[in-house]
Amino acid sequence: MKPARAVIFAALFLLGFISSANAQDVTLISPDNQVEINGTLLGFDGEFYRVDTIYGELTVDGSGVRCEGPACPNLEDFVAELAISGEASVGAVLLPALIESFAQRAGLRVRREELSMTETRFELSQRSSGKVTGLFTVRATNTDEGFADLLANEADIVMSLREVRENEARLAQEAGLGDLKGSGRSRVLALDAFVPIVAQDNPLRSITTSQLSRIFAGKLRNWSDLGGPDAPITVHLRDGKSGLGQAAVDRLLAPVGANLVPGAKTYRNNRDLATAVQGDPFGIGLSNESETGDARAVPLSGNCGFILSAERKTVKTEDYPLTAPIFLYLPARRLPKLARDFLTFTRGTQAQLVIRRAGYTDQAPELVPIDVQGNRFANAIAQAGEEVTLDDLQRMASVLMPMKRLTTTFRFEVGSARLDAQSRSNVEQLALSLEAGQYDTHRLVFVGFSDGEGPAKANLAIAQRRAEAVREAVIAAAETANFERLKLDVDAFGEAMPMACDDSAWGRQVNRRVEVWVQHSE
Repeated sequence: MKPARAVIFAALFLLGFISSANAQDVTLISPDNQVEINGTLLGFDGEFYRVDTIYGELTVDGSGVRCEGPACPNLEDFVAELAISGEASVGAVLLPALIESFAQRAGLRVRREELSMTETRFELSQRSSGKVTGLFTVRATNTDEGFADLLANEADIVMSLREVRENEARLAQEAGLGDLKGSGRSRVLALDAFVPIVAQDNPLRSITTSQLSRIFAGKLRNWSDLGGPDAPITVHLRDGKSGLGQAAVDRLLAPVGANLVPGAKTYRNNRDLATAVQGDPFGIGLSNESETGDARAVPLSGNCGFILSAERKTVKTEDYPLTAPIFLYLPARRLPKLARDFLTFTRGTQAQLVIRRAGYTDQAPELVPIDVQGNRFANAIAQAGEEVTLDDLQRMASVLMPMKRLTTTFRFEVGSARLDAQSRSNVEQLALSLEAGQYDTHRLVFVGFSDGEGPAKANLAIAQRRAEAVREAVIAAAETANFERLKLDVDAFGEAMPMACDDSAWGRQVNRRVEVWVQHSE
């Protein structure tokens, strides 16, 4: 951490939020001179002033006041500034590609300047006049540094491979940045996946999440325990400041109450991690699916025989257990219009193409015909028994046959009825599609599934309630949708179509889901 930032953190703990050292006093005066607002200018987004006054922080519409004081901005030559900080793997490739694509779509010229090894500035200017309209800065370090920059008022947006920590959310609340865990304070930019990787000539062909967690916890130390040679297992992982390293602990170790094995080799970037694993015949690591280098990704399996690989559709549907959403965290303050336009662009069709070309999984919904889902129905038949009968499977097949599955899927946090982060983003995405009329004259069915723990009848009832809850959440979010032009139904099949084995917490979580099936109009 930079010394200056350490000082700021101390001030945050002792004094709460402090404004930028460049902030100065201003006076905002109404047109009739009857109202004056005095305070310290915290920011100006081209439309609104943010001023720290004796009454607290106020946001004032610039069109209704005139500004007096040395800190008053030049309204004619306003330049929108945006600082984005956080995960290196996102900031090095994906964000620059999105900024350049946004500039092209907006008819702006973009000039890229490398300020340092980790910091890049993008100057956006009008093609005709050359007038600079925006300065976007991307600082690509790690997730911890991204939140540190936000708390130190050195960043407007955080790029993260994990959800915000409790202490970070508390400090942000105290600093006046709003509840980073609240609605609208985060969004999923794209999707990635965490994959186990080994050297190309390593004989390992699949691994269970339980085995993976035991390896990282040091409870499984020899390849002979996995059917390989009598040789010690070397663990390779990203460093503890990276979102990947922290997410590995959150997803694989925290649920079983374990710590990372002492002596694990850690790396500052994914490239070095993949190179080290490829050169180590007895090594295993965890990497982003988008950056495996020459190492080989190993599919996840279960004792019941299911095998899942990190592929675009399994990541989109979150059927792959170690799907990794890429988050953008935003404080509760207005950004300049150009920055807001950029964030809107990141959700559009063109941005989804950019995301795919950058090696990540986009969020554009896709329809999957039932005739290419044979493995799912084969799983359903293989796992059928006394509680899930042939009649149950036949009903499921007859209901789903006329429809196609939407890749938009909803899952829940462990031990909770609350939707997980990716699913909360999916609610917003689907709501936007409904508002845009994308599914007008269609029938959408929210279909609930469960894990196989407990009585099948109870699981079916739970799956039905979850499907109804998701449907209501989407309706509530789609405020301007014309529900007279589409039909939203609910159905449930409980434990009839498992996606993974129920012998682990991860498998059960994958199986507890609400799918969306679409029936086209005749």
